[in-house]
Amino acid sequence: MHMCCVPCCQQADTRCLHTRRLSTHFRITPLSIPSIMSSTMTIDQVRAQFPALAQDQIFSDNAAGSQVVASCIESISHYMSNKNVQLGFAYPLSEQATSRFDNAFEATARYMNASTAEIVFGYSTAQIVRTVSIALKFQPGDEIVLSKLDHESHISPWVQVAKWKGLKVRWWVPSRNTTTDPKLEADDLKAQGLVNEKTRIVCFTHVSNVLGSVTDVAAVSRAIKSINPNTLVGVDGVAYAPHAPVDVRAFGVDFYYFSWYKVYGPHLATGFVNKSAFRQLEYLGHYFLPKEQAQYILGLTSGSYEAIQSISAVINYIESVGWNWIEKQEVVLQEELLRWVRSRSDIQLYGDPSSDRSVRVPVISFRVSGRSSADVVGQIWAKSKCTPTADNYWARRLLEDVLRVDVDDGVIRCSFVHYNTIDEVQSLVRALELVLDGGN
Repeated sequence: MHMCCVPCCQQADTRCLHTRRLSTHFRITPLSIPSIMSSTMTIDQVRAQFPALAQDQIFSDNAAGSQVVASCIESISHYMSNKNVQLGFAYPLSEQATSRFDNAFEATARYMNASTAEIVFGYSTAQIVRTVSIALKFQPGDEIVLSKLDHESHISPWVQVAKWKGLKVRWWVPSRNTTTDPKLEADDLKAQGLVNEKTRIVCFTHVSNVLGSVTDVAAVSRAIKSINPNTLVGVDGVAYAPHAPVDVRAFGVDFYYFSWYKVYGPHLATGFVNKSAFRQLEYLGHYFLPKEQAQYILGLTSGSYEAIQSISAVINYIESVGWNWIEKQEVVLQEELLRWVRSRSDIQLYGDPSSDRSVRVPVISFRVSGRSSADVVGQIWAKSKCTPTADNYWARRLLEDVLRVDVDDGVIRCSFVHYNTIDEVQSLVRALELVLDGGN
């Protein structure tokens, strides 16, 4: 994956080891996802693995970014202190650094049920999406379908490309419960005539970063392909990935993206590019580099080596806890807050009122009747250790065009992950009651 910048790479007999090994990365047979194990960990054992949680702070907006697991921090520190050398050469330290870098691609591919050739790392999901939008080949008359429920980083790149290339954009707006609980449903695609023989790609979110609503990606992908098998499917998984396993084969997608800084790791993003889509992308890499690697196709050859190699530690942590444990913990947390929200006549919840994991994750947004969202959270910050926030969360089109909410004041968002506790949620509820109802 690494692009060496020394002359030896151009010589057949002395080129760097990493370049020689590139062909071993391109294995099209998908790597199997590990079984979803049930952990025997306690919440205290989980929390002990996050140094930031030792502070007197209740992290209540994890959708903006999670805390970083200690093993990831230690991995980065160790790499920077001991292995900060150029990759791909035959001396021991370079071989060790290269091995850690390669292992991260292999671990990520296994984690997503992809091949290593289909994995790309970038600085952010926004960067990868924009690069894909620039690289994708279009023909005159092509159409793009975009969802109004998405974060702007999954919208603007495609809107701009459509403007530059004279493409038509069709907007996917949910047809049911649009002002309180809008959902992206497969039936809308046919009912609204969104997909046709001209549709080049459909882009939508797996989970809304405001609503917490889960899209049935597999069902939507099947619906798209049933109408036009040649239409590509691109999914923003940023708000989904902290809460559930990613299986790109089961999802049936062509592109999938998420950010590790929301999944207990560093500021880094991963993209999946289905091998079947490789030939539909302009090659953006250096001319002498392999043409069958997503990382090179998109020209994202240089990255933070220390951050990329640390992803193995993040994945090891997640697998040690197990998705069953994570999901059970999060159901308890979101039900605790949702039960209180449902009991309040002065609160408008946005998203599904159920704590059912098939329809939502613990990203919970609402407004208080007659109150400024910013004022409410400001008072909570002043009176407690809780950190809910008020914003439009770069989902302005959702707030303006679907929810009909003032984007400047936004909504109050509370978001939890598995390391939060029931006591922390109850503390947030008490802080909300103090601000909304008065008292000491």
